[in-house]
Amino acid sequence: VTENRSDLEDLHLYATPREQRFRRFASLEFEGQLYMTPYDFIQAVTNDEPKRAKKWRSLSKQELNQILMETPPVWKGSSKLFRNLNEKGVISYTEYLFLLCILTKPHAGFRIAFNMFDTDGNEMVDKKEFLVLQEIFRKKNEKRERKGDEEKRAMLRLQLYGYHTSTNSVLKTEGEDLVPRSYWDTLRRSTSQALFSDLAERADDISSSLSDTTLLVHFFGKKGKAELNFEDFYRFMDNLQTEVLEIEFLSYSNGMNTISEEDFAHILLRYTNVENTSSYLENMRCRIPEEKGITFDEFRSFFQFLNNLEDFTIAMQMYNFASRSIGQDEFKRAVYVATGVKLSPHLVNTVFKIFDVDRDDQLSYKEFIGIMKDRLNRGFRGYKPIQRYTTFKSCVRKELYSR
Repeated sequence: VTENRSDLEDLHLYATPREQRFRRFASLEFEGQLYMTPYDFIQAVTNDEPKRAKKWRSLSKQELNQILMETPPVWKGSSKLFRNLNEKGVISYTEYLFLLCILTKPHAGFRIAFNMFDTDGNEMVDKKEFLVLQEIFRKKNEKRERKGDEEKRAMLRLQLYGYHTSTNSVLKTEGEDLVPRSYWDTLRRSTSQALFSDLAERADDISSSLSDTTLLVHFFGKKGKAELNFEDFYRFMDNLQTEVLEIEFLSYSNGMNTISEEDFAHILLRYTNVENTSSYLENMRCRIPEEKGITFDEFRSFFQFLNNLEDFTIAMQMYNFASRSIGQDEFKRAVYVATGVKLSPHLVNTVFKIFDVDRDDQLSYKEFIGIMKDRLNRGFRGYKPIQRYTTFKSCVRKELYSR
């Protein structure tokens, strides 16, 4: 199934950035609803544009059933789940939003997420409780349409959610409508409302009108009767974070055990609003003349720290309020106190060499926090491809690998 270009561009005018991105990367269609494959999802969070031309392949009921039959149970999950499934999986738009939430949350937040789904407090999440998220994210996405928008938005809702919805069914708030800052905030604020509204009851209607997906079968079994405990939920979230980081790391390591400090800088600056990235890269090259390399353990620990950026920001602001500058030792201590993550001295030194633009061996809020907040919003704020410079050291690494 292919879509007329004018129709595609027309619908994009009525779509949010996340809706647009999902529609660009989705490759499957079933009964009018769009789906990503696991491969599509990985591409959407690690690349700026799809690697293939815009095309939606129509799935038959038999093909969908075969895909779901081959879905492994949750206890067989691993940090290679999405890569192993590749094209043999279907991910809905709601699940896409949920998976994006996972990628930017600290491990301490996993328990909070699980408890938000566990609406009856029995320390297990069933399929009905999980489907409440379908309604919560849909209501977050709904917005007041101008006259003439209704038809286009209705088409989008059918593509993204698989059923028609009424704009009159949005969550009611007193006074003005409040727009949460993120989908994580939406979950946190709205799940409590689900306990006292018709959302849980609506899950039955949703379940009967929608097709199963790879994630639903993975969590709740082929019959949908299984329940999800916290250990399996935690393992899934941790594996997903690890898998995406492994993919990014391997795309630069060329089979080696490390990536260069320059490649690390490329990855950090990739999804930011930094105007002149070349100055950061040149700054780092001059101040780290000898390449030592960043290991995957260092790489992963840094992004675990970034997922705790909000807590670290509070600690860093305390230094600012006390008119104290942030050196490497203070930075490393603040990271550990606020997040529990220990960063290696070499990693901290590399971060300082990248972001300490004025070269005073101190790190300010402006030099680091603001830029890293953009990095957490991968793919939605200020993305611009960064040119990868070919250096003598990188050529040697590639030559060694090719042998």
